[in-house]
Amino acid sequence: MDLPAGALCALIGPPGSGKSTFAARYPDSWRVCLDVYRRLATDCEADQSATPVAAEIQNLLLDARLSRALIVVVDSTNVLPHVRAGLLARARYWRRPAVAVLFDVPLPTVEARNAGRDRVVPLHIVREHHQLLPDADQLHREGFAAVHLVSELPATSGALQQGTRR
Repeated sequence: MDLPAGALCALIGPPGSGKSTFAARYPDSWRVCLDVYRRLATDCEADQSATPVAAEIQNLLLDARLSRALIVVVDSTNVLPHVRAGLLARARYWRRPAVAVLFDVPLPTVEARNAGRDRVVPLHIVREHHQLLPDADQLHREGFAAVHLVSELPATSGALQQGTRR
């Protein structure tokens, strides 16, 4: 999957859909993740009370990277329309393309992966987030320049690439 220079790439999917595993293929400097910032703020990535602080940290890093035309991968659920709208607004402000990777993983698979994680997300939240998943057409209408379905990406694909180089 080629990304234009300076692209904001939003991973969109419920907990347990494989977003962090997917993001881990790419350089650390490319990734922003609310779980990481919640953990840094509170020693617990599940502490939702730290989300406002984590979002501020994420936004600072998004602006730092986008202002320099550096690729950034947003590893969070991003299932809520207002969250995606905020990401798109930042990309537009910096005149950068926004790309979405939609984790269109079947609910039973997501539930099984979640159950096997060290930090299990409550099942009702996983199901709610799965129901909130947009479709590719909706993401295009929202303003994403490109939408990739994780189900259609080659299983052996390497890291996100800028052009043909890493």
